[in-house]
Amino acid sequence: MVTTPKSPCDAAPEVTRIMVGGLPVGITGLQAAIAQVAALGELSEAEIAQELYARLKPLNYIPPRAAEEYKQAFLREFKKARGKAVPEEAGALTITILGPGCPTCHRLEQMVYEVLTELHLPAQVELVQDLGAIAAHGIFATPALLINGQVRVMGKVPSREALTEWLRAAAS
Repeated sequence: MVTTPKSPCDAAPEVTRIMVGGLPVGITGLQAAIAQVAALGELSEAEIAQELYARLKPLNYIPPRAAEEYKQAFLREFKKARGKAVPEEAGALTITILGPGCPTCHRLEQMVYEVLTELHLPAQVELVQDLGAIAAHGIFATPALLINGQVRVMGKVPSREALTEWLRAAAS
């Protein structure tokens, strides 16, 4: 049996999640583009944003109407990578439900969607079932609920009233 060495093209592309227009977006090649633009030396903020956009547009779908929002998001990520403090873009609520996929976890997920609908709140909801990822969050009992990264409950399904209160507070 003959094996061929893997080329760099065989590697999975690096994808970085950033906020653009209040929504999380995956961007392919961002870290490499930041390194390339940083190597160019002193540039104005407008030039940095344009250089990043020019390098990233061929690798990512960027709607023409959102080009300026993407440029500003790229500039923000460039500044963060260079160690500068920048305000994060406000986005939708992020809700993470951690559990192995049991009926209790799915009941919590369903209740989260129901309460979000009742409150007319936009949110990014993620169900994490990988035990390694659950442990990485420091969770030792499931289901667990995180709202904007903060653990709100672990090992049980909260009451609908408590969930409603937490979501209202996180949205304001």
